[in-house]
Amino acid sequence: MPRLLIIEDDENLALTMQDWFKSQNMDLELVKTGREGMEKLLVYSYDVVIMDWGLPDTSGVELLKDFRARGGNTPVLMLTGRSAVDDKEIGFDSGADDYLTKPFSLRELSARIKALMRRPDVIVSGLLKGHGIELDVAARKLTRNGEDIALQPLEFSLLEFFMRHPDQVFTTDALLNRVWPNDSDASVDTLRTCIKKLRRKIDLPDQDSMITNLPGVGYRFDSGKSQ
Repeated sequence: MPRLLIIEDDENLALTMQDWFKSQNMDLELVKTGREGMEKLLVYSYDVVIMDWGLPDTSGVELLKDFRARGGNTPVLMLTGRSAVDDKEIGFDSGADDYLTKPFSLRELSARIKALMRRPDVIVSGLLKGHGIELDVAARKLTRNGEDIALQPLEFSLLEFFMRHPDQVFTTDALLNRVWPNDSDASVDTLRTCIKKLRRKIDLPDQDSMITNLPGVGYRFDSGKSQ
């Protein structure tokens, strides 16, 4: 049975999640502060941690940084009311594996949790690799064979999201909701244009694109592990 840790000080939200995950046959523990969360993380093992950004005694970002610095590699999904791209970058830079903006649907939360549990390799460093490219999240740099590849901020965010979720298919709506800020007027055409520009920069002329378009379904970033 999957085991979750929820670190959330909003009692109503925490209990709602608790009831939901129990109905999904998941075992979980619930704490309200960063101190309690760290105590649990240092002693027990979990499949996924759901962590609120705003905790009464610390921020989820600082808690996560501390956990990663101690060698913790459990997948972490960050919950927050912040929706700006800069805030999402801060969350990912601190070591978050996924990011969900409040309010959210419990079905989407479950889907995110299940996706994190399916991942074979947990990303615990700021260096993402695939197809001969390296994305340094902390330094905001993309390189191939040591040579820099210049990306615009949203191109970087989109590529980072893809590389954190390799071999998973995302609809256009899902990508717009998870990469672009909530108050953005971005459209499907905006996403297509961003992907087109990104492909020009990261793909090699004699190879298939790293980003696969599945007509009528969405997009997938291929991990390249089979190559």
